[in-house]
Amino acid sequence: MKKILLAASLFCFTFFLSQKNQNYLKIRYGSVCCGPASEKPVISYLKEFKRKNQIRSLEILIEKGVGREGEYQLYVGTDFLTVNQRKRLVRGLTAAVSNQNNNKKQANTGNVGFDSTDIAHQEDLMNARNLTIYKK
Repeated sequence: MKKILLAASLFCFTFFLSQKNQNYLKIRYGSVCCGPASEKPVISYLKEFKRKNQIRSLEILIEKGVGREGEYQLYVGTDFLTVNQRKRLVRGLTAAVSNQNNNKKQANTGNVGFDSTDIAHQEDLMNARNLTIYKK
């Protein structure tokens, strides 16, 4: 009986501590008429940031199907970053999004939106419909 109780408590303890991030930066991909912009510039910046700062894992979630034309949102977990790393991440994401919006090849390509003060919490993401882990 003690072994079963010990195994169950160990399982519950591990399950509750496995929840990684509580706060996420939100990057919105909107559409004008012909679909949203590509996520490649932002993802390439995030990969470079991860490599430069020697971060083991950077949690990135994607919520698809937000709008009629394929709009989606990316969520980047920030809880395991230091204060300086988070500031550099926000500055870099702001620059990457600004560059992507300013260097559009077609005027009808969608816009990318990023606001560093718009933080999504884990409770907000619990009600998301099409939320998955970003793997590419």
